[in-house]
Amino acid sequence: MRKKIIAGNWKMNKTHREGMDMLVHLFKMLDFETSIIEDTNKQMPEIVIAPPYLIVENAALLAQAWDVKIAAQNCSSEKEGAFTGEISAAMLKAVKVNYVIVGHSERRKYFHETNQDIAKKIDRVLENDLLVICCVGESLSEREANKEFQSITRQLEECLFHLSADGITKVVIAYEPLWAIGTGRNATPDQAQEMHNYIRSVVSGKFGKDISRKISILYGGSCNPKNAKQIFSQPDVDGGLIGGASLEVRDFLDVIKAIL
Repeated sequence: MRKKIIAGNWKMNKTHREGMDMLVHLFKMLDFETSIIEDTNKQMPEIVIAPPYLIVENAALLAQAWDVKIAAQNCSSEKEGAFTGEISAAMLKAVKVNYVIVGHSERRKYFHETNQDIAKKIDRVLENDLLVICCVGESLSEREANKEFQSITRQLEECLFHLSADGITKVVIAYEPLWAIGTGRNATPDQAQEMHNYIRSVVSGKFGKDISRKISILYGGSCNPKNAKQIFSQPDVDGGLIGGASLEVRDFLDVIKAIL
């Protein structure tokens, strides 16, 4: 059975105090919600929080008591050295991070990261026994030109196809249509299912059906309490990479409950 995952990406939001206060509030509320959910024989998804770098270490220590996973929003493609301002995967491993997000659309757009850069980052993450959340997605122009599948195939091939069968099982894929990030627009449930199913078929073609059935594929793109349940009800959607809705405890909890 594939793992259900709800990951909150805070992006460049919240000071250290604001972030830690929110985490304490969130974890206490999770205790309450979990006790209710357990009475219904439903299983909570894996919950992942990706705060800014300055909060990561303290967040990871705090999260251990609540069985919540912590992700870094990015890491360097280099192991170490004279790379001012960069954070290595080994540094993240040392402070008990669980996941690293790579290839987010904002990293591709604003920092001009290529699929080749992302592949190198994935290698660094896996070398340090961390898990990967690898983002892929098409632009509005690609979708309007009916090239969305071509674009996604190229991203998957160039970012992931160099991995071994063991390596790919440590990767979670997040589909984030670029035209639905921070715009208030989102893919319809049918559009999300169509692309998630396609991603799984591409992974299957390279690594086999057994592995593709085990890979969690998350939807990211203006997912919120109002649309989460419909999107998560699709058979190939295994959760969400949540942006804005992860910055408010009540909204994030409602998204988590939408997958149950």
